[in-house]
Amino acid sequence: MSPRVLVVDDEPPIVRAVAANLRARGFETLTVASGEAALAAVEAHQPDCVVLDLGLPGVPGLEVLRRLRTWTDVPVVVLTAVDSERDKVTALDLGADDYVTKPFGVAELMARIRVALRHGRGASPGRPPVIRAGEVEIDLDAKLVTRAGSQVRLTPTEYRLLEVLATNAGRLCTHRFLLERVWGAGYGEESQYLRVYVANLRRKLDDPAEPRILLTEPGMGYRFVADEQGGSGGLESEAGAQQMGGPAMPSGSPPENQGGAEPCGW
Repeated sequence: MSPRVLVVDDEPPIVRAVAANLRARGFETLTVASGEAALAAVEAHQPDCVVLDLGLPGVPGLEVLRRLRTWTDVPVVVLTAVDSERDKVTALDLGADDYVTKPFGVAELMARIRVALRHGRGASPGRPPVIRAGEVEIDLDAKLVTRAGSQVRLTPTEYRLLEVLATNAGRLCTHRFLLERVWGAGYGEESQYLRVYVANLRRKLDDPAEPRILLTEPGMGYRFVADEQGGSGGLESEAGAQQMGGPAMPSGSPPENQGGAEPCGW
């Protein structure tokens, strides 16, 4: 059965273009133009993924997302305006799987939807025993990390951070998401810890000058790029892709986490 995608946007040209591109790629597509209709459609049709514009009439997109997360884990990719960084962070913290900024390319949106679907309820159960990214291999069962065949020694917190990122490969992991899963609920605002540990991981596993595995999403968080996703955060590159839509380190060392929260996504 083809994955079913619900497109929620009040701009008809965007809805038509997104729906047409989804259908051309074999997806079943539903479309609605308001927050109220989106909530009703998710309940009635149980889509496999929702593409949700935040600037909706009536019930706004963030409120739609907040209500959805009280009763469903359906993957959600949000559409945002260029200057709405705060809304992006809020949406991700509320449980969105990813975001695309208007104007956006068709290839980028399709790639984000595919990643969201892989991490949704419809994905295969469990997690791969080994995750590969370039020269790096992460054996999750053995808790062993190698680069070009040589073992890389990581501290417990470095490994935990890498594990959370790698098991959410392709997804944008917000600062709060990573901090709460690696250090605990009381560290949700301590983003300086992440800068230290991501820098350490890049020195050991990546190119600090031009990272290809551990990518920074400015003001948002980080994205791990596994082999199956290719470069640039797993996005396809298409020449002339159609565009749609409108216009210091801390002085002390961060604490090592003593806990062991189970890995999970949004």
